[in-house]
Amino acid sequence: MLDYSTLKIIWWLLVGVLLIGFAIMDGHDMGVGTLLPFVGRNDLERRVVINTVGPHWDGNQVWFITAGGALFAAWPVVYATAFSGFYWAMMLVLWALFFRPVGFDYRSKIHNASWRSTWDWGLFVGGAVPPLVFGIAFGNLLQGVPFQFDDFLVSTYTGSFWQLLNPFALLTGVISSAMITLQGGTYLAHRTEGVIQQRAITGAIGASLALVLTFIAAGFWVQHIEGFRITSVIDMAALPDPLGKSVIRETGAWMGNYGKQPLLWLLPVLGIAGALLAASLLLVRCTLSAFVASSLAVVGVIGTAGASMFPFIMPSSSMPEASLTVWDSVSSHLSLAIMFWATLIFMPLIVLYTSWAYRVMRGKITAAHIEANEHSAY
Repeated sequence: MLDYSTLKIIWWLLVGVLLIGFAIMDGHDMGVGTLLPFVGRNDLERRVVINTVGPHWDGNQVWFITAGGALFAAWPVVYATAFSGFYWAMMLVLWALFFRPVGFDYRSKIHNASWRSTWDWGLFVGGAVPPLVFGIAFGNLLQGVPFQFDDFLVSTYTGSFWQLLNPFALLTGVISSAMITLQGGTYLAHRTEGVIQQRAITGAIGASLALVLTFIAAGFWVQHIEGFRITSVIDMAALPDPLGKSVIRETGAWMGNYGKQPLLWLLPVLGIAGALLAASLLLVRCTLSAFVASSLAVVGVIGTAGASMFPFIMPSSSMPEASLTVWDSVSSHLSLAIMFWATLIFMPLIVLYTSWAYRVMRGKITAAHIEANEHSAY
């Protein structure tokens, strides 16, 4: 059996992989939903857009569900604290996601312009709101979340929903939205042709530029906000104890890991280079390569956030020593070990069936295809 400290690191990496997988796979579905009202100018064009993701959007939800389950199982204290502190934000995400299944299933059931337009905007909400909220959440994590523990490790959140909407968090929300819109735009460009493809390319290039500019701006900003740093000695193999450490806040602390491991600079470089490369490839209609480049940008952006905060997962602004880290907010050694071996079995299966599904459903979605399948297409 792997030792406890190694499993803690492995699960930090695995949760990161699941979040990246969610952003790449379910992210391009949401990005398509975000672009839907703008790249489709009439009912037929919007049906083309919807059917590029219609057959597999629900299958991609497995990344979202698995990431949430992994968070609950691997970091139960983080799960409990985050879902208490971000309760209304999570409810906003869930209510936005409700529009997706009913929007896909019922949108084309009735031949009525108002009915279909309403569900088109519902799909837009379901695609645009979750990435924005997730980005805002990450921005608040980088600033610290106002929670504290009592002697019985019962957490108390002292902030409010409106405090989450601070300037830095709104900037990171724009980064997340631009990243997901770029992902959706590159995918849509690959699956469509003609005027729809051109509009998708235009939207994706705009999202790419927005991502690069806001990502660089956030990088400069984060150097001037108060980060967190552990000042006490940490026993990486010890049993979890969120209050068993000393933590200070200091300006620029989130840049510390880059000084210790200069190779980590490759992550923000990948985020910027991937976005710019995706835009360049779209200009020459190399759409599949552009999607790959966009996916690499996702890896770079999310990886940058994780590398900056390590080993912190959920810092506390009101009680810094209660900040939750990789070392002190995890499940037991046995739980992590069992989940690790289960992941080694089931993760490849998820990747294999996803790859098979996309291979079966490859090819362009055209207006002629929709007209020929009027009663079976979304």
